[in-house]
Amino acid sequence: QLQLVESGGGLVQPGGSLRLSCVTSGFTKDYDAIGWFRQAPGKEQEGVSCIRSSDASTWYLDSVNDRFTVSRDNANNTVYLQMTSLLPEDTGVYSCAAAVGSGPCSTLAYAAWGQGTQVTVSS
Repeated sequence: QLQLVESGGGLVQPGGSLRLSCVTSGFTKDYDAIGWFRQAPGKEQEGVSCIRSSDASTWYLDSVNDRFTVSRDNANNTVYLQMTSLLPEDTGVYSCAAAVGSGPCSTLAYAAWGQGTQVTVSS
């Protein structure tokens, strides 16, 4: 069974940076993409970014494009989300998830989830 564990969240001032990590274990060959999602208090969960394992193709939510960068370290079964120029509206619980399938990572169904890590952007 595939397991995902996020880390790297915390409290940061507006304009600051954080790097989130998603470490996978178990059947690490059984997924095709890793996605990052976030949920702010009182709001629905939204996809933030994703990356395919095979070709490292990526997708970003419009509001984070040019500020966030997703990358992978296949040797260490880790996917990163580098977040810069953080805004208060980036606050939320960030979770990573794994998906199986072909096509762009933004179109896949994510079935295996981590527990999430809190990101708070506030002065």
